[in-house]
Amino acid sequence: MTVGAPDEADRIAAALVGEGLAACVQVVPGITSVYRWEGLVERSAELLLLAKTTDELFDRLAARVVELHSYDTPEVLAVPVVRASEGYAVWLRESVVRA
Repeated sequence: MTVGAPDEADRIAAALVGEGLAACVQVVPGITSVYRWEGLVERSAELLLLAKTTDELFDRLAARVVELHSYDTPEVLAVPVVRASEGYAVWLRESVVRA
């Protein structure tokens, strides 16, 4: 996900982790997004949020992001994890609510 302001990044990250929809949300500052919006090419300074969750919780997480986000069409993408260390995978599953 991307957001336009640090306070929004913090608010969304805290909500997702606090509600058990994500085990962790990393906030990466200092990115620039170039994209097409309403027929124009736009450029925006943004922050990237990487939320660690399970496949079963994706739809709930995505719906919550839409509720919390200031953008008309927030980016919520799932990137498949091919492999994860066993300890991390166990921690992630134990850190989120059961779907």
